[in-house]
Amino acid sequence: MDWLLFLPQLPTTPSSLRVTVWRRMRQIGALGLQNGVWVLPQRADLERWLQDLRAQVRQQGGEAWLFRAQTPDAEAEGLIRARFCTERDEEYREFLERCQDFLAEIAKESQQGKYTYAEMEEIEEDLEKLEHWLGKIRGRDFFGAALSVEATTALKTCHEAFAVFVSHVYAREGLNAAADSESQTLNDGDAIP
Repeated sequence: MDWLLFLPQLPTTPSSLRVTVWRRMRQIGALGLQNGVWVLPQRADLERWLQDLRAQVRQQGGEAWLFRAQTPDAEAEGLIRARFCTERDEEYREFLERCQDFLAEIAKESQQGKYTYAEMEEIEEDLEKLEHWLGKIRGRDFFGAALSVEATTALKTCHEAFAVFVSHVYAREGLNAAADSESQTLNDGDAIP
Protein backbone atom coordinates (compact mmCIF):
# COMPACT_ATOMS: atom_id res chain seq x y z
CA MET A 1 0.00 0.00 0.00
CA ASP A 2 1.13 3.55 -0.66
CA TRP A 3 1.26 6.01 2.22
CA LEU A 4 1.51 9.76 2.55
CA LEU A 5 4.16 11.02 4.96
CA PHE A 6 3.83 14.56 6.26
CA LEU A 7 6.82 16.10 8.02
CA PRO A 8 6.24 19.62 9.32
CA GLN A 9 9.14 21.73 10.57
CA LEU A 10 7.60 24.39 12.74
CA PRO A 11 9.09 27.44 14.41
CA THR A 12 9.20 27.28 18.20
CA THR A 13 7.12 30.44 18.44
CA PRO A 14 4.30 30.96 18.16
CA SER A 15 3.23 27.64 19.63
CA SER A 16 -0.23 28.12 18.14
CA LEU A 17 1.04 26.77 14.79
CA ARG A 18 2.16 23.53 16.45
CA VAL A 19 -1.22 23.17 18.10
CA THR A 20 -3.01 23.90 14.83
CA VAL A 21 -1.03 21.28 12.92
CA TRP A 22 -1.51 18.70 15.66
CA ARG A 23 -5.27 19.34 15.82
CA ARG A 24 -5.72 19.27 12.05
CA MET A 25 -3.76 16.03 11.72
CA ARG A 26 -5.85 14.41 14.46
CA GLN A 27 -9.02 15.76 12.84
CA ILE A 28 -8.25 14.07 9.52
CA GLY A 29 -7.24 10.83 11.26
CA ALA A 30 -3.49 10.93 10.63
CA LEU A 31 -1.29 8.61 12.64
CA GLY A 32 1.68 10.15 14.44
CA LEU A 33 4.51 7.69 13.82
CA GLN A 34 6.95 9.69 15.91
CA ASN A 35 7.65 13.33 16.70
CA GLY A 36 6.87 15.35 13.62
CA VAL A 37 6.12 12.40 11.31
CA TRP A 38 2.52 11.84 10.30
CA VAL A 39 1.17 9.12 8.03
CA LEU A 40 -2.07 8.70 6.10
CA PRO A 41 -3.18 6.24 3.44
CA GLN A 42 -2.39 7.54 -0.03
CA ARG A 43 -5.62 8.96 -1.43
CA ALA A 44 -6.13 11.95 -3.69
CA ASP A 45 -8.46 13.74 -1.25
CA LEU A 46 -6.04 13.29 1.65
CA GLU A 47 -3.12 14.43 -0.47
CA ARG A 48 -4.98 17.63 -1.44
CA TRP A 49 -5.83 18.19 2.21
CA LEU A 50 -2.15 17.83 3.19
CA GLN A 51 -1.09 20.17 0.39
CA ASP A 52 -3.45 22.80 1.80
CA LEU A 53 -2.03 22.30 5.29
CA ARG A 54 1.49 22.51 3.87
CA ALA A 55 0.65 25.89 2.31
CA GLN A 56 -0.77 27.11 5.61
CA VAL A 57 2.38 26.04 7.47
CA ARG A 58 4.57 27.86 4.95
CA GLN A 59 2.47 31.03 5.21
CA GLN A 60 3.12 31.06 8.93
CA GLY A 61 6.89 30.72 8.69
CA GLY A 62 7.27 26.95 8.86
CA GLU A 63 8.12 24.27 6.34
CA ALA A 64 6.44 21.00 5.58
CA TRP A 65 7.42 18.06 3.44
CA LEU A 66 5.03 15.63 1.85
CA PHE A 67 6.20 12.25 0.57
CA ARG A 68 4.65 9.15 -0.88
CA ALA A 69 6.10 6.03 0.68
CA GLN A 70 5.68 2.29 0.83
CA THR A 71 6.29 -0.04 3.71
CA PRO A 72 9.12 -2.53 3.16
CA ASP A 73 7.01 -5.58 4.02
CA ALA A 74 3.57 -6.82 4.99
CA GLU A 75 4.49 -6.90 8.69
CA ALA A 76 5.27 -3.17 8.79
CA GLU A 77 2.09 -2.38 6.89
CA GLY A 78 0.08 -4.53 9.27
CA LEU A 79 1.53 -2.71 12.27
CA ILE A 80 0.65 0.68 10.81
CA ARG A 81 -2.90 -0.43 9.98
CA ALA A 82 -3.27 -1.87 13.48
CA ARG A 83 -2.23 1.44 15.04
CA PHE A 84 -4.80 3.27 12.91
CA CYS A 85 -7.49 0.84 14.09
CA THR A 86 -6.41 1.14 17.72
CA GLU A 87 -6.79 4.91 17.58
CA ARG A 88 -10.22 4.67 15.99
CA ASP A 89 -11.34 2.07 18.50
CA GLU A 90 -10.43 4.50 21.28
CA GLU A 91 -12.76 7.02 19.67
CA TYR A 92 -15.48 4.42 19.19
CA ARG A 93 -15.20 3.46 22.89
CA GLU A 94 -15.77 7.04 23.93
CA PHE A 95 -18.69 7.25 21.49
CA LEU A 96 -20.19 4.07 22.98
CA GLU A 97 -19.92 5.60 26.47
CA ARG A 98 -21.78 8.68 25.28
CA CYS A 99 -24.48 6.45 23.76
CA GLN A 100 -24.91 4.82 27.17
CA ASP A 101 -25.19 8.28 28.74
CA PHE A 102 -27.80 9.21 26.13
CA LEU A 103 -29.86 6.08 26.87
CA ALA A 104 -29.54 6.68 30.62
CA GLU A 105 -30.82 10.23 30.15
CA ILE A 106 -33.86 9.00 28.22
CA ALA A 107 -34.51 6.38 30.89
CA LYS A 108 -34.27 9.01 33.65
CA GLU A 109 -36.59 11.45 31.88
CA SER A 110 -39.03 8.62 31.11
CA GLN A 111 -39.00 7.43 34.71
CA GLN A 112 -39.80 10.98 35.83
CA GLY A 113 -42.53 11.25 33.18
CA LYS A 114 -40.93 14.31 31.55
CA TYR A 115 -42.62 13.74 28.20
CA THR A 116 -42.51 17.37 27.09
CA TYR A 117 -41.81 18.95 23.76
CA ALA A 118 -38.86 20.88 25.26
CA GLU A 119 -37.32 17.67 26.59
CA MET A 120 -37.90 15.97 23.24
CA GLU A 121 -36.06 18.80 21.45
CA GLU A 122 -33.14 18.63 23.86
CA ILE A 123 -32.82 14.87 23.45
CA GLU A 124 -33.09 15.22 19.67
CA GLU A 125 -30.21 17.71 19.69
CA ASP A 126 -28.11 15.23 21.67
CA LEU A 127 -28.95 12.51 19.16
CA GLU A 128 -27.92 14.76 16.26
CA LYS A 129 -24.60 15.40 18.02
CA LEU A 130 -24.06 11.66 18.33
CA GLU A 131 -24.83 11.18 14.62
CA HIS A 132 -22.41 13.94 13.67
CA TRP A 133 -19.69 12.58 15.92
CA LEU A 134 -20.01 9.05 14.57
CA GLY A 135 -19.82 10.44 11.04
CA LYS A 136 -16.53 12.13 11.89
CA ILE A 137 -15.08 8.96 13.38
CA ARG A 138 -16.17 6.92 10.36
CA GLY A 139 -14.49 9.47 8.10
CA ARG A 140 -11.20 8.78 9.89
CA ASP A 141 -11.67 5.01 10.04
CA PHE A 142 -9.65 4.06 6.99
CA PHE A 143 -9.32 0.35 7.81
CA GLY A 144 -12.55 -0.66 9.55
CA ALA A 145 -11.71 -0.69 13.24
CA ALA A 146 -13.23 -3.50 15.29
CA LEU A 147 -15.73 -1.36 17.21
CA SER A 148 -17.25 0.34 14.15
CA VAL A 149 -20.13 -2.16 13.92
CA GLU A 150 -20.86 -1.89 17.64
CA ALA A 151 -20.91 1.89 17.37
CA THR A 152 -23.36 1.74 14.47
CA THR A 153 -25.60 -0.62 16.45
CA ALA A 154 -25.44 1.66 19.50
CA LEU A 155 -26.54 4.66 17.45
CA LYS A 156 -29.44 2.63 16.07
CA THR A 157 -30.44 1.75 19.65
CA CYS A 158 -30.35 5.45 20.53
CA HIS A 159 -32.64 6.22 17.58
CA GLU A 160 -35.07 3.53 18.70
CA ALA A 161 -35.12 4.80 22.28
CA PHE A 162 -35.72 8.33 21.01
CA ALA A 163 -38.61 7.13 18.83
CA VAL A 164 -40.26 5.54 21.88
CA PHE A 165 -39.76 8.75 23.87
CA VAL A 166 -41.30 10.80 21.04
CA SER A 167 -44.33 8.50 20.95
CA HIS A 168 -44.88 9.19 24.67
CA VAL A 169 -44.60 12.95 24.07
CA TYR A 170 -47.16 12.73 21.26
CA ALA A 171 -49.47 10.62 23.42
CA ARG A 172 -49.26 13.14 26.27
CA GLU A 173 -50.10 15.93 23.81
CA GLY A 174 -53.03 13.93 22.41
CA LEU A 175 -51.25 13.31 19.11
CA ASN A 176 -49.94 10.23 17.41
CA ALA A 177 -47.39 9.65 14.68
CA ALA A 178 -50.11 9.34 12.02
CA ALA A 179 -51.66 12.65 13.09
CA ASP A 180 -48.25 14.27 13.00
CA SER A 181 -47.62 13.13 9.44
CA GLU A 182 -51.13 14.35 8.41
CA SER A 183 -50.34 17.70 9.99
CA GLN A 184 -47.13 17.86 7.98
CA THR A 185 -49.08 17.11 4.79
CA LEU A 186 -51.53 19.93 5.59
CA ASN A 187 -48.66 22.29 6.28
CA ASP A 188 -47.29 21.47 2.85
CA GLY A 189 -50.33 23.13 1.27
CA ASP A 190 -52.90 20.37 0.88
CA ALA A 191 -56.48 21.31 1.46
CA ILE A 192 -58.52 19.60 4.16
CA PRO A 193 -60.79 17.03 2.46
